[in-house]
Amino acid sequence: MGNVVLNLEMSTISEMKNYYGKQLLEKNIPGSVFAAKTPACMITAYKSGKVLFQGNDCEKEAGKWGNASASAPSKKTPPGAAKSSAKGDVPAGIGEMSAIGSDEVGTGDFFGPITVVAVYVKKEDIPLLKELGVRDSKDLNDEKIIAIAKVIKDVVPFSLMTLKNDKYNQVQRSGMSQGKMKAILHNQAILNVLDKIAPYEPEAILIDQFVQPSTYFQHLKGQKAIAKENVYFSTKAEGIHLAVAAASILARYAFIQYIDKLSDAAGFKIPKGAGAQVDVAAAKLILSKGRDILPSFVKLHFANTEKAIAIVNKKQR
Repeated sequence: MGNVVLNLEMSTISEMKNYYGKQLLEKNIPGSVFAAKTPACMITAYKSGKVLFQGNDCEKEAGKWGNASASAPSKKTPPGAAKSSAKGDVPAGIGEMSAIGSDEVGTGDFFGPITVVAVYVKKEDIPLLKELGVRDSKDLNDEKIIAIAKVIKDVVPFSLMTLKNDKYNQVQRSGMSQGKMKAILHNQAILNVLDKIAPYEPEAILIDQFVQPSTYFQHLKGQKAIAKENVYFSTKAEGIHLAVAAASILARYAFIQYIDKLSDAAGFKIPKGAGAQVDVAAAKLILSKGRDILPSFVKLHFANTEKAIAIVNKKQR
């Protein structure tokens, strides 16, 4: 799907709103003046004057309102250009580079999978992502996460990796640590994005740090392919580059959708986190579906499993 961005006067945006009156969407995206959907194009106008056109006919539709030029990919790293090895030191100015960022959610949640997303953001698209409201997903509620994710998933190349509970419990029982699981998922998501944008290359790859870089690569020993060039690590990386913030939003969006599916299967709303409320929910699940259902819903090695069973035993006395 292509995308085009125009910078227009508010008077033109008002004219556009009238023009697309019959195709306006009821719910506006945060920070927008209006959103409309034609048979072949999605149009979102923002208070700053930026107007985003998405779809197969985006250039044709944008051409009605100004000089349209599709967003171009960053140039491939020139032959012989310096390339750094994987390291923890983040280079100055990385926030303005064309970069891949990766992040994960679900690792501390009793219910639901681990979801990892890697996203490629061209330097030219950084202002657009800011306009779309991209920032650390922890600062956004679920409603805003969903609204922003639905837009950016068609703007940036990304890869989603989901480690479902059944598989998670299987590899965990085999002795694999959660850190190794995450390293493998991050690496694969990044490789997938590199394949999507080839032959173009990012200026940097930034991973939201969950272990020391040396441990991360130790976890990846034996993998067929490992992304190593220009790889950097940082805690709170979503505040360093919007690629990581976008990855965080898309990962959380996928996690929310998966929790909704688990809720439908359970017959009641599944809570997030690992507090007392999930103990009660897991006990309710056992009482209604049987203990054998747990592996497809939860991370069994969490202490919540025994707490839920204790609740069940108490109720059955």
